[in-house]
Amino acid sequence: MAQAEGSGPVHYDVVIIGGGAGGLTAAIYAMRAALKTVLVEKLAPGGQILVTDEVENYPGFIHISGAELAMKFAEHAKSYDLEMISKEVTELLPGLEYHTVKLENGEVLTTHAVILATGGTPRKLDIPGEAELHGKGVSYCATCDGFFFRGKTVLVVGGGDSAVEESLYLSKICKTVYLAHRRNELRASRILQQRLAAAENVHMLWNTIVTEIHAGTDGVERVMLKHTETADMRELDVDGVFVFIGFTPNTELVPEETHMSAEGFVITNEKCETNTPGIYAIGDMREKPARQIVLSAADGCVAALSATFYVELKKAR
Repeated sequence: MAQAEGSGPVHYDVVIIGGGAGGLTAAIYAMRAALKTVLVEKLAPGGQILVTDEVENYPGFIHISGAELAMKFAEHAKSYDLEMISKEVTELLPGLEYHTVKLENGEVLTTHAVILATGGTPRKLDIPGEAELHGKGVSYCATCDGFFFRGKTVLVVGGGDSAVEESLYLSKICKTVYLAHRRNELRASRILQQRLAAAENVHMLWNTIVTEIHAGTDGVERVMLKHTETADMRELDVDGVFVFIGFTPNTELVPEETHMSAEGFVITNEKCETNTPGIYAIGDMREKPARQIVLSAADGCVAALSATFYVELKKAR
């Protein structure tokens, strides 16, 4: 356990910050390597999986709810007697001999290695109905949820590469795809725009924003649209809304000297190592081409194995 009030810091081999798929997988591998490990998660273990209604693309499970999959991840990690602290981390201070992790209640942990697994957050529209219908027709991942809209009509919101790529993906599954963009031209690459133009069941809604999402008996039923130039309002019947207006990595704890991409993601090597020895970044906060549960779990494995080698070298000195 962390130190009692008035005592000194407790030292660990590995401190994992974040309890999503990546963090819990890292914990499993770290515990199996007999490292003194603690996982710090301010909320319930599971991360973004907890807010995913259904998962059908995680190997080994044809169909499972996000909550159940998160529970299985957590149960697996806890089966190794993993120590977990349910508090928020307020600061990470890198050091030469060890790194320091400060918690919200003033407790201090020191460690040879830190695995950052704090994830990220899809940018929201922040409109009525969005939060209430998340997982019930509102989604931020076409690869994850597109299958549930096979043969149906959906609305995609956005204008960049992600919005166009996901629209093209959905066009192969859905009957009709509307793509709403607040401007009169897309920011996506030219080749993606050419592919979009060739998709007969994708219809552009230029200069259009979504102002409300309304529910029916089975989830999303229609949206309210506003033209950005004329201010005209209209309704559109859709079965689902996919939002791709950006993704914000949770990097508040990342040390200032850490290498970051232009979009704010942490840059690592193939071992998930940052440019600071002993600090690793995994999951949705790391710069990579796709963000899926299985990839976060893979990152957790890689980082834990890398950290094991690093810790063993530190102890051998």
